[in-house]
Amino acid sequence: MWNPEYEAMDREELQKLQYLRLKHTLERVYQLVPHYRNSFKRAGLEPGDIRCLEDLAKLPFTVKDDLRDNYPYGLFATRLGEVVRIHSSSGTTGIPTVVGYTRTDLEIWSELMARTLTAGGGGRDSVVHIAYGYGLFTGGLGVHYGAEKIGATVVPISGGQTRRQVRMMKDLGTTLLACTPSYALYIAETMAEMGLTPGDLKLRSGIFGAEPWSENMRHVIEEKLGINAYDIYGLSEIIGPGVAYECPAKNGLHFSEDHFMPEIIDPATGEVLPEGATGELVITTITKEALPLVRYRTRDITSLNRQPCPCGRTHTRMAKVSGRSDDMLIIRGVNVFPSQVESILLEIGQTAPHYQLIVDRKGSLDTLEIWVEVSEQMFSDKVKGLEQLEKAIKTEIDNVLGVSATIKLVEPKTIPRSEGKAQRVIDKRKL
Repeated sequence: MWNPEYEAMDREELQKLQYLRLKHTLERVYQLVPHYRNSFKRAGLEPGDIRCLEDLAKLPFTVKDDLRDNYPYGLFATRLGEVVRIHSSSGTTGIPTVVGYTRTDLEIWSELMARTLTAGGGGRDSVVHIAYGYGLFTGGLGVHYGAEKIGATVVPISGGQTRRQVRMMKDLGTTLLACTPSYALYIAETMAEMGLTPGDLKLRSGIFGAEPWSENMRHVIEEKLGINAYDIYGLSEIIGPGVAYECPAKNGLHFSEDHFMPEIIDPATGEVLPEGATGELVITTITKEALPLVRYRTRDITSLNRQPCPCGRTHTRMAKVSGRSDDMLIIRGVNVFPSQVESILLEIGQTAPHYQLIVDRKGSLDTLEIWVEVSEQMFSDKVKGLEQLEKAIKTEIDNVLGVSATIKLVEPKTIPRSEGKAQRVIDKRKL
């Protein structure tokens, strides 16, 4: 363990700490964030009404639309002068979700990623190859600062140029790989094409997240790379990677409960479900300064297990995320909503209001194909016009969503109609 004092804290002591930190957080957001003050008042509540951890369920939820409606800084609980970092992710309507960090927030994030890397086999003698994206995406920098905190050697290579990545992993003696699981498989395939085997590298472990992946995929990654593969969980709105992480037992991800309080709710009713039940994960931050969130609905479907773990950590374990309670897709680590595609198509025009996203996995990488119906007039027009429209849609999808897609223009009435909810997504991946 990186920090046994907290990671293996007695449950009773942990709950006392949680309550003190929760109480402080609620008082701060009530005083400093108009959205929360108004939200609490509408519910007929004040921070003093929360007298135990179970009372958390009385408070209203925070949803992604709240971040959009308060764009960019409306939910911040600190002055902008105290914010030393901004990250963001795409929003459902094209308005990004903006996340701020104070210096203390960054120190906490580094601490959480130090725990994550240590649980995943990292240490002072590790060479950590970070192939997550850097920039506004939280993956690269989150792992980076955690790796530096444990004293590891950091290779901040980001994504792309896979053959170069493999050469550098071999030459620099990389021992720990950090990237999406699909990219890890792609690296393994590239190694094989280059005539390299796991024995030619010094890789021992990998921490993989930012997209859902199955146990079968874990086994394939471990076999092809000759490593131990660990799952990690996080989301930019909460802090980034480091919210939860696997230990060597690989039987659930330890939630960092001294910083975040997890609940599982029925996504339809909002009712809190008992331990072990599967539902939507809700998270309350209890140490965040710049962007504290109260009962944030993640839309991720999972379950919680508070039974003791063989590793000695006492924090609650969450099961691998099995799906979403909304229509969001995660493609190569990028969040994609069908509604975003719809907005782009409507803005460009010249198409019918019928489209479909086909997601698949070719080899180890996700692919996105978007079928778009064009009008009778457009379809019977010159081929050059269709090619220009296809190029325009592809460019805008890439610019707005940050993900490459194949665009297929189809003739009217090609996409099946439904009397109920239109089937906008066909996901062929076996996750």
